Amino acid sequence: MLEALKQEVLEANLLLPEYGLVLFTWGNASALDPESGLVVIKPSGVRYAGMTADQMVVADPESGKVVEGALRPSSDADTHFELYRRFPGVRGIVHTHSTYAVAFAQAGRGVPCYGTTHADYFYGEVPCTRALRPEEIRTDYELNTGRVIADMFSERALDPQATPGALVCGHGPFTWGASAKAAASNAAYLEEAARMALLSEQAAGGRFSPVAQELMDKHYYRKHGAGAYYGQPQS
Repeated sequence: MLEALKQEVLEANLLLPEYGLVLFTWGNASALDPESGLVVIKPSGVRYAGMTADQMVVADPESGKVVEGALRPSSDADTHFELYRRFPGVRGIVHTHSTYAVAFAQAGRGVPCYGTTHADYFYGEVPCTRALRPEEIRTDYELNTGRVIADMFSERALDPQATPGALVCGHGPFTWGASAKAAASNAAYLEEAARMALLSEQAAGGRFSPVAQELMDKHYYRKHGAGAYYGQPQS
């Protein structure tokens, strides 16, 4: 079942090392099938080289049970499942330990929107969660990781469609999108935005003001929304 989605998830996972976002097995991609409600996700601890579509794991995000596949799903599966439950419309999720995004996460900081490259893909700061509490780490750690992301978006009234990513304090980035490949692209955009932000702070000798609201709005909305005009019309 879900053979086409397994292939898509495989290809999204293979984009992560291609984009320079993962070393070893430090990342995972998944996709949600809206018709069945099932999730296809990378198997745990499997290296990217030689990975096949048949190795992708199909799981029920409500029960957490594997319904197809011989391997165990990613250890971050419960985080993916919670984000699918809490963010309607998300169809793909990626987690990496990419260097610059992790640097901000380990500092407990969001990635500020300092310029137009960031604003092209993320509306405003890419936020960082609070640190998980000891009891949240001891029990249901991966589930609680998803909860702190989703709760943060709810508490701050953030739109997960406009800001398709977040940092987990002390951990790293999660990104999402309309497909697994879109989530992988957003992971790459986030890593580059984090790199640019850190270099900008170094160039300025410290933190400085985010990009002007008008410029951020211009760059974000020319690519997104009803009035978008970047690129070519869809045929």
